[in-house]
Amino acid sequence: MSTIDSIPMPVNEPVRAYSPATSEGQQHRESLKARLDAMASEQIEIPLVIGGKEIRTGNTRRVVMPHAHGHVLATFHLAGAKELEMAVEASNKAKAAWEALPWQERAGVFLKAADLLAGPWRDTLNAATMLGQSKNVFQAEIDAACELIDFLRFNAHFYREILGVQPLSAPGIWNRTDYRPLEGFVLAITPFNFTAIAGNLPATPAMLGNTVIWKPSDTQMLSAWHTMKLFEAAGLPAGVINMVAADGPLTSQVLVTHPDLAGVHFTGSTATFQSIWKTVGENISRYKTYPRLVGETGGKDFVFAHPSVGTKGAQFEALVAALVRGAFEFQGQKCSAASRAYIPRSIWGALSEKLVAETKTLKTGDTRDYTNFVNAVIDARSFEKITGYQKFAASAPDAKILVGGGSDGSVGYFVEPTIIETTNPKFKTMVEEIFGPVLTVWVYEDEKLEEALKLCDETSPYALTGAIFAADRGVIADLSSKLRNAAGNFYINDKPTGAVVGQQPFGGARASGTNDKAGSALNLYRWLSPRTIKETFAPPTNYRYPFHS
Repeated sequence: MSTIDSIPMPVNEPVRAYSPATSEGQQHRESLKARLDAMASEQIEIPLVIGGKEIRTGNTRRVVMPHAHGHVLATFHLAGAKELEMAVEASNKAKAAWEALPWQERAGVFLKAADLLAGPWRDTLNAATMLGQSKNVFQAEIDAACELIDFLRFNAHFYREILGVQPLSAPGIWNRTDYRPLEGFVLAITPFNFTAIAGNLPATPAMLGNTVIWKPSDTQMLSAWHTMKLFEAAGLPAGVINMVAADGPLTSQVLVTHPDLAGVHFTGSTATFQSIWKTVGENISRYKTYPRLVGETGGKDFVFAHPSVGTKGAQFEALVAALVRGAFEFQGQKCSAASRAYIPRSIWGALSEKLVAETKTLKTGDTRDYTNFVNAVIDARSFEKITGYQKFAASAPDAKILVGGGSDGSVGYFVEPTIIETTNPKFKTMVEEIFGPVLTVWVYEDEKLEEALKLCDETSPYALTGAIFAADRGVIADLSSKLRNAAGNFYINDKPTGAVVGQQPFGGARASGTNDKAGSALNLYRWLSPRTIKETFAPPTNYRYPFHS
């Protein structure tokens, strides 16, 4: 392999601990605090970015701190139909030159972005995520810094590996595979809850030679803006990624139905993705090529405990920690968050006591206070939805709230971490995705393990993440087999969150999406259109075969 064909071997970006107990941790805390203070003291304007130009429409919305929703961080401009058409034109105009650029040069843009993010841009992306999405310092660090860095570096590595996968050649024949980008533009629709996902969904197709129209979530616009500026600082040519804030129905009307649509890279709700899929189906004869549809669409993620966990020892304590972290980190606003738990009767007494006590210790408040574990949910709509589930559980005859259940939206959108115990395995909060800090527990009789496993597998339409806790290896194998299709990311004796790029490729099936595994080469293949090339050095000069002799 020549030097120009090689790229740095990726390793996962080390996570900063921000511990005040070390001089390095204290330095990181103070540096980030200074950036938080600076960004909180200003109110910026976020334009559209189309063809490398900043476009202001005058139709604006506000970006506020979820934990202090009276504090405005920015205003951002919304695209209309005209601007969305402009984005298509800019994507098409940039495509030929970007596709013709050697793959190393395209990868180099994002490798540089990773290094910038690991260094001088780290505080900016972390601070934007903490202020605009209400993530605490650790949740922002593992997302906006480490995971996005990993996506950029590992995807370049995966791309190099894919290019090296070539067919066999017989004597006198040279066979090759040309990995082309798709024809047309890729539409990336990204969620509020992960800055890394929001950056990765447009960056992955772009690295492979595609041009992209990126529609971030309204409630992630601050960190989206800084991510776009990061890509530009790394040398991204104009028009390769076009960032447009826009309403969903208009996006569907103009972009999803556009003849040049080559694919949709989506993370968001199941209903929205199903609507996109339906729209594509209804317009299938309009497209120049069949659009690739890649979506990750949520979950109702489980923790299933086996009686062998017991009520004492490290495994019992690990189960408690997994439930608390899995359910309540980032206020449960992860598509992988633990939302339902199946606990055997034999350990529930001890577990419930410990679980309630631990949950009561969680401190809630502003992200700028590093001692807070829980912060605010993203907006008023989410607040109303989650508190609606709390109220439903509080009045239901077949459920009781063990801890939490309260909320306060006066200053910020704060919802108490809530644990519900139900006697109904198909209780509303055991089935429906809540996307908030609410964990529902159903206690099963030890001798009815098989029934409980069947309920775990069949109760929810989703199949994203799940975790089992058990001590016996034979039991682990049995539970893993019986829950094989219940989760695309399956955890043994660990919480069902925290997938790491290059280690646990992420995605699920059923109502959770197309399972195209972000953080692996599998996702990259979806944005490539292979061309097989056969070159014959000495082709036949006569139509006759030997059997004609």
